[in-house]
Amino acid sequence: MEQAVTRNRAYARASGLWPAWAAFTLGLLYALVSLYWGLGGSWLLGTVGASLARPGRSASAAVVLAVWCAVGLKAIAAVLPLLAVSAGAARVRRRHLIRALACVEAAILTCYGLSLTAVGLLVQAGLIGTPANADHRALAWHAYLWDPWFLVWGVLVTAALLRSR
Repeated sequence: MEQAVTRNRAYARASGLWPAWAAFTLGLLYALVSLYWGLGGSWLLGTVGASLARPGRSASAAVVLAVWCAVGLKAIAAVLPLLAVSAGAARVRRRHLIRALACVEAAILTCYGLSLTAVGLLVQAGLIGTPANADHRALAWHAYLWDPWFLVWGVLVTAALLRSR
C-alpha cells in the first residue's frame, strides 16, 4: 500500500499534475473575482483603477461585456493546463492542439505578469514617475497582487507543461 502511495506521488510530480492543479486553482479564483464583478459586486473593484471602477459601477454595456469575456477566458485558461497534462489527454485526438494552446497561455500569462509586475514594482519604488492624478491605490494593488497573480499563474502553467513532457 505504501509503495502505491509513493508511486502515485512520484507520478503526480513527474506528470505535472500538481502545478496544473495549482494553476487551475489560481485561474478559477481569478475567474470568480471577475464573475463577482460581472454580477454587480463592487468589493475590490476600486483596486483595478478608477477608469475601470467608475464604468463598472454604472454598468455600461461595453464594460459588462468585457468583464463577462474575462470570466470566460479565465475559466478556459484555468482548465487548459489540466487538459494538457492529464493522463486522458494522451487519448484525446487533439492533444497537440491542447498542449500548444497551453504553451501560448503560459507565454502570455508569464510575459504579461512579469512585465506589468516589474513596471509596477519600479513605480512603487519611485524609479518610474507617475502623473499627479494617477490612482496610486490601484497602482499598488496591481504591483503587489493583480499582476503578480498573472505571473505566478503563468509560471505554474509552464511548470506543468515542462514536467509533463
